[in-house]
Amino acid sequence: MENSFFITHSYSFRCFEVMAPTVSLAFIFFKLVPVNIIYMRKFFQLSFLVFFALQGCIVTKKKYDDILAQKVKSEGELIEKTASLEKATKDLADLNTKLADLKKDTTELGIQSRSTSQRLADLNKEHEQLNAYYKNLLTSSGKLNRDVTQQKEQLLSMQDHLERTRRLNDSLSISLTERELKVKELELILSNKDKAVKELKDRITNALLNFKENDLTVKVKNGKVYVSLAEQLLFGSGSIDVDAKGVTALQQLAKALKDQKDIQIMVEGHTDNVPISKKSAYMQDNWDLSVMRATSITKILTKAGVSPGQISASGKGEYSPLAANDSPQNKQKNRRTEIIITPNLDELFKILGTN
Repeated sequence: MENSFFITHSYSFRCFEVMAPTVSLAFIFFKLVPVNIIYMRKFFQLSFLVFFALQGCIVTKKKYDDILAQKVKSEGELIEKTASLEKATKDLADLNTKLADLKKDTTELGIQSRSTSQRLADLNKEHEQLNAYYKNLLTSSGKLNRDVTQQKEQLLSMQDHLERTRRLNDSLSISLTERELKVKELELILSNKDKAVKELKDRITNALLNFKENDLTVKVKNGKVYVSLAEQLLFGSGSIDVDAKGVTALQQLAKALKDQKDIQIMVEGHTDNVPISKKSAYMQDNWDLSVMRATSITKILTKAGVSPGQISASGKGEYSPLAANDSPQNKQKNRRTEIIITPNLDELFKILGTN
């Protein structure tokens, strides 16, 4: 009770201590400043009302402890809230800094994203172009492969042709060498033949030197020796019997030919175009006359020593004239006998045959 009374009066005294300065100020105010009594009365009435109101401030010790505990608790909570507020403020500042950084990063990322998008669009376009180029390359590659295959086939064909040509060329080279040897051999044979023909022609000319040039001629034509005997040297008009002078000429000719075993002799009879006057069962025209005259000459030559196997007779009548039969002189030229002496070309033909 005493504690309760003491506490009550203690709180009352504190309330009075609160009011005391106010009452003192009021007395001083009213002493220094003259005022209406009514206002003074109202002031004191108001003061006492305040005083009695403050009496409500008087509380028990338990309530005071609760209030004090609440106060301590509130102060602790205030300290905690203040610390939390400071931490939140600091976190907010950090968050704002991070937000600013994020905004900056977002701006940079936006720029980078737009740049990347443009680059991606460019790359897509380039990819499409490369893809189209690749497809064209595939098409071109197929064509190139076909062309390469065709070129390869052509190359192989050319190589095969070249090889065949090379073998042919080698063969031709060998054949050419052989041909050159043959040609040289032929040239030697022909040279020897020409030399032999010239020697034969000289021998015949020397054998017939006693006869007039108008009666006979000796010449070389196409590798052959032609001995042309005029009609007046051998025969009378229309006759097939050789005159004595003609027999002598033929005998001398046979003497020059009989030792030549590598020659062939052809006796050809020729006439003009005047029909024969004396026909018989064996002689109807100039053709028969030319053949029979050639036969007569052949017999004389063989009788004089020429081998029958080397000589033959033929007649061409009026069909191989030397000149036109339009004058006595030309007709006289056409009435002739030609003895054609040909070197034996068997050796030459043998070489040509093997070639």
